[in-house]
Amino acid sequence: MTSNLKVLQVIPKLGYGGAETGCYDIAHYLPENGCKSFIVTSGGDLTKFINKEKVKLIKLPVHSKNPLLILLNTLALIFIIIFNNITIVHARSRAPAWSCLFATKITRRKFVTTFHGTYNFNNKLKRFYNSVMVKSNLVIAGSNFIFSHIKNNYSDYLDIKNKLLVIFRGINVDYFDHTTKTEVEEKKLLKNWGIEENKKIILLPGRLTSWKGQELFLEAINMVNIQLGYEAFYAVILGSDQGRDLYKKKLIRLSEQYRMTKQVKFIDHCKDMALAYKVSDIVVSSSIEPEAFGRVAVEAQSMQKVIIASDIGGSNETVINEKTGYLFESGNAKSLSDKILKVLNLDETMIKTIGIEGRKNIVSKFNVEKMCFSTYSEYKKLIN
Repeated sequence: MTSNLKVLQVIPKLGYGGAETGCYDIAHYLPENGCKSFIVTSGGDLTKFINKEKVKLIKLPVHSKNPLLILLNTLALIFIIIFNNITIVHARSRAPAWSCLFATKITRRKFVTTFHGTYNFNNKLKRFYNSVMVKSNLVIAGSNFIFSHIKNNYSDYLDIKNKLLVIFRGINVDYFDHTTKTEVEEKKLLKNWGIEENKKIILLPGRLTSWKGQELFLEAINMVNIQLGYEAFYAVILGSDQGRDLYKKKLIRLSEQYRMTKQVKFIDHCKDMALAYKVSDIVVSSSIEPEAFGRVAVEAQSMQKVIIASDIGGSNETVINEKTGYLFESGNAKSLSDKILKVLNLDETMIKTIGIEGRKNIVSKFNVEKMCFSTYSEYKKLIN
């Protein structure tokens, strides 16, 4: 069945973040439903996995905030829209959204935005710059937390004729499935990480940046060590410093200060995140600022792992406290250490029950098929 729906998604870079994988998933879902799919981006690691027979990839410098480039991108998008007879343009970040706004106004096409984060605004100019994300015909919030953030901070920019709704981000629950990983793969990864088998692992995934709470995590691990000693488990901080080498050095010094250099492993990158979750016993999300969605908490539950997450932002919606995981008081190392101790003392039956409930929670609410279907349905409503 073919459709007259032609969707152009515009995103600065196609990396491995939540916004990027969402863009990738929708792009490949549309052709399966008889629609034409296009992506405009400046590049990124995920571009090499795009099925070029199904999705047309166009490269433009849409990552740039330079006003001149935003204008040039607008002109390029106008040409792309007219030449390919695009029906809907979907922007996933602020700089390209400005180009998309102007291009869709001129070509009279439908405009969609996904509000992926809280976007800092410390002055009126920054708030105006961010407001482009609510100037579309359809504004998608990735969580109830983001929906409330938009209502509370951008209501004066919202047009009552336009639609604002929540479509939860989704993950590939078939990929994040603990049954797909073999013991051989697990042993190989542990060897690469320099971790002995049959030792408990507490995993903290996420890029190395202060708001992700790595310092808080190390402080909490130190508190746990006071109770259990240094030999009880390994702590793995998994994530790239993305050029923030001073921050990484600070974390390494902190682990030295706490005498945890043998216990704490800093791993830059893991190609198979499902495998990283599989070898872990506890997964932690220790962000000290709200996560718009909190992908780590969702992926961990899908892998049937016990998640301990800070009680702010998206995690409040994705984790059912004391049923599919545990929430701790954001910014409070003692609260985190208490939750870690609690989970380490749980019996196997309870751990298994939490894992099963976590998997059920994600499959029913946060799977990628549901996200793609909901987005596709909203696209169709826009043009009908």
